[in-house]
Parts: sequence; C-alpha cells; structure tokens
Amino acid sequence: MEQKQKAILVDLIHPRMLKRMALERMVELEELVHTYGGIVIVKAWQKRFAPHPKTYIGTGKVAMIGKEAQELGARFLIVNAELSPRQVYDLSEMLRPHKVEVWDRIDLILKIFARHARTAEARLEIELASVRHMGPRIFGMGMELSRQAGGIGTVGVGETNTQRMKRHLKEKERAIKEKLEKYENSRSLQRDHRRRQGLKTISIVGYTNAGKTTLLNALTGRKEYAANELFATLDTRVGQLWLPSANTTALITDTIGFIKDLPPELLNAFASTLSEAMAADLLLHIVDGSDPHWEKHVRVVDEILERLGVGSTPRILVFNKADQTTPALALQIQNRLLEREYLWVSAEEKVGLNELIEDIEKRV
Repeated sequence: MEQKQKAILVDLIHPRMLKRMALERMVELEELVHTYGGIVIVKAWQKRFAPHPKTYIGTGKVAMIGKEAQELGARFLIVNAELSPRQVYDLSEMLRPHKVEVWDRIDLILKIFARHARTAEARLEIELASVRHMGPRIFGMGMELSRQAGGIGTVGVGETNTQRMKRHLKEKERAIKEKLEKYENSRSLQRDHRRRQGLKTISIVGYTNAGKTTLLNALTGRKEYAANELFATLDTRVGQLWLPSANTTALITDTIGFIKDLPPELLNAFASTLSEAMAADLLLHIVDGSDPHWEKHVRVVDEILERLGVGSTPRILVFNKADQTTPALALQIQNRLLEREYLWVSAEEKVGLNELIEDIEKRV
C-alpha cells in the first residue's frame, strides 16, 4: 500500500448484527489503513451466518470485488478477520487476474508494526510475529503445490518442498527467539537491580491511541515520539517519575497499545516488551476519554491483562484527553463507573497530573 495505494475493505457480519456494530468494526479497520498510509475506496459488507470455507466471503462477492478493483484501480483487498491459509490462497487466485493483493487484518497490523518499529528488539518481535502468522499460510500453499506437482516422476516433490519450508521457518523462529532471549535476560537483570535498590515500577497500559506516550512525556519530562494514530509506539520507553511526598523516584514505562481481537501470536511475540508491564508494581490503565467507544476499549484492555496474567496487579484507571471530551460523554462515564474509581487528566495540556501523582504515591 506504498504511496497511498487504493484498498477495498470487506467485513463479514452476521445477519443479526446491529448496523451500528458493523459500522464500528469498519471504522477501526479504516483507521488502521489510514495509519499505514493507504486510501480506502470501497467499504463492503457480506452478510453470512458462517464464513465461506474457501473464500471467507463467498465466490459471488469475490467476483464483484474483483470487478470493482479493476474499474477503480484498487491494488489491495483487506479482510477484517484472520483468514486461514486456504482462504488467503483461494482469494488470491481468484483476484490474481485483477492484480489485487489479499491481506487479512493481521497482515495489516503487522505492516503497521514494521513501519513504526524503532529498535532492533521491536523489529525482531515483529519478525517473529510475521513468521508465526505466515508460517501456516506458506504450509497451505506448499500443500497446494504438493497436489499440483503430482504425476509420473514427481512423487513426493511437493511434499519435500513443504517440509523444506517448514524446517526453514522453524529454524528462523528459533534464531529470532534466541536473539530476543538476550534482550529479555538484560531486562531481567535490570529489574533485579531495581528491586535491590527498592525502586518501584509503574507501567502505562491501554488501548492504542489513548495517549500513553504523551502521558509518559508529561509525567517524566521526556520527549518521546507521540502521534494521534494507531500503534505509534511499539518499543518500551522508560522514564523517571519523582514522587515528592515519598521523596523518592519511581520508574515508569510505556508499552505497545492494545486492540480488540489481538491474536495470541502477536501478544506472544511481544512478550519481551510486555514483560515490563507484567513485572510492574502498579499499572496505569489509560483510556481515551473523548472516544465514545471507551467502554469497549476498557473491556478489551482488562481482558488482555488477564491473558498476560496481571489481572490482579494494582491499577489506576485514568481517563485522558479531558480537554477533548464532551459534557455528555463525561456524564455517561460517570454514570457507568459508579462503583469504580478513576481520574481525569489531559496529558497534552498537563491537567490533573498532580492528582494522578498523589494517587500513585498512595499506591506504591
């Protein structure tokens, strides 16, 4: 999707799904495309009770999309789901005459990750996630090659190619994991050193684009890159937070933003980066207080923290972007969270930070 190339988006929705929910799903996918740098020219929905086993959206819909792509000059079809290797293969074959490349949702996220990676460790984690995601797909294509290679004098050729690809990917994954283990060992030694010094650690977590890096900068005086886009941060950033009442310093880290339907292979690949959050004494769960979908985002982050095994770690719920929210939305948040404590801040305008620091001091 380089140089603002055109993309067609398609989502499979259940016939009983509410229109509002279908639109919300498509809006987030479109935001991902914009973050990557593409232009959406068609947004399509296909109503089905279950995905088509071969093409996910059905052959009739694929033919229609192929015709639209040729007429409008689209070069990408992005499906808002994680496709099976066979589905990607069959979709690609059907759209090959129209010169359309097929990506699923995970492909798109990985492309964004690769673009935003700044450190060698983040690039390795993305490469690991790519190998795990593409591996089954390559095996699927290998099996197809195996069937096509049948005939007199070609017995086993396709199978041998599949085995060779499988072995190559396993070796590649092992080599990447060995390199990542060195980074994690270094992190572990640093954490042990902090504990011996009695340093408390705080980790900022939250849905992507909630303002985590902006808050880190506001609390610590750092000047890390922060942007109003999805997945602007992939690397762990560490800063020092002065706690005046305790007359001491705590370490505060920023982490990769979460997103709904985050598959296990992506979460597992970022284990090294997320280890800072997993070992923290306190979590700051940052929420975009100006986003009408805040409640779903809070639920997604809570679920991912449970998956990481840190659901019981003490945390402070912090609504950011107080300067951008509406009175109606602020009232809705207040009514929905009657039994849950939370704070309001504006990291951009540096409002509410003193109250947040006081709360952090009480917790750590």
